[in-house]
Amino acid sequence: MILRLFLTCALVLVTSLAQAQVRLKDLVEFDGVRGNDLIGYGLVVGLDGTGDGIRNAPFTEDIMANILERLGVNVTGEQFRPRNVAAVLVTGTLPPFARTGSRVDVTVSAIGDADSLFGGTLVMTPLNGADGQIYAVAQGSVIAGGVAARGEAAEVVHGVPTSGSIPGGARVEREVEFTLASLSQVRLALRQADFTTALRIEQAVNGHFGRAVAAMQDSGTVVVDIAATRTASAAHALSRIENLVVAPGSRARVVIDQRSGTIVMGEEVRISRVAVAQGGLTLRVEETPLAVQPNPFSAGETIVVPRTDAAIDNDPGISLAEVRGGTTLAEVVAGLNALGVGPRDMIDILNTINAAGALHADLLVR
Repeated sequence: MILRLFLTCALVLVTSLAQAQVRLKDLVEFDGVRGNDLIGYGLVVGLDGTGDGIRNAPFTEDIMANILERLGVNVTGEQFRPRNVAAVLVTGTLPPFARTGSRVDVTVSAIGDADSLFGGTLVMTPLNGADGQIYAVAQGSVIAGGVAARGEAAEVVHGVPTSGSIPGGARVEREVEFTLASLSQVRLALRQADFTTALRIEQAVNGHFGRAVAAMQDSGTVVVDIAATRTASAAHALSRIENLVVAPGSRARVVIDQRSGTIVMGEEVRISRVAVAQGGLTLRVEETPLAVQPNPFSAGETIVVPRTDAAIDNDPGISLAEVRGGTTLAEVVAGLNALGVGPRDMIDILNTINAAGALHADLLVR
């Protein structure tokens, strides 16, 4: 019953998505309009005894000494072992067209043996791009992703206390040199390469302007001629086409998550007529040791006699059953539901049907 309900919900959801009209900005990436990854190495202070152990994380002591020396405090040769600091990696993304002084969200993650970043403050940390240049500087109070509490004999952890975020915690100090207005053409890169979708995008753009301004290069690229759009700049042209709606094409695909037992099918999935039989073996071993006591007032010892009951049970499973070929997703779901098995067994059945060549879809196992 659970599997039937789940597959029915998946059918409704995936069918609705496949038939939906999607905005162009949600289907493609505009050439040059992209973010840049940033990374930095810093120190979180103000922790309540949950920071790094200096002996296990010597790099924490090094960065702490460097920061103090930059502030005019000489700690050369000193032994200090605070538990209220933690070395962290700070990551973020410099958004496209970010200007000097704008704010960027960052994520802070402990790299030592700190127990929690709850209540900590990130000290000024430069963030570098892939070219080694500093593009932003991060600092601020860390919002921890979880919390941990510990007693003498028990401990409870909720979420991930060794990772957190600082909304708007980095300030942009260097801009990425890119002039959108200088482009004579803009490439639209599809997030999911598909010839049908690329053709529909070309037709939608040309239909909007009433002339040939877009041309499909391949399944993942559509080129827009800015001059042919007769707009003031590339930015004006993109603003006119980014909200155009297109019905994207999709490949037949079955996605299986083995960890949670989740199965999701696309609308285009088809199954040829096939017969399925499924069963299983259960190995059962029971230990019931028997203690034999000596007679009263005797010099004997208590003896434990092992007693083991081992058996192999042959689960009935399902007998040979026919799954009729489905021409629609509804028929495929109805045929699989007719087997009457749980999600875990259904994953094995789908794998076997695919191996037999009867599943006409991409099978992705995560």
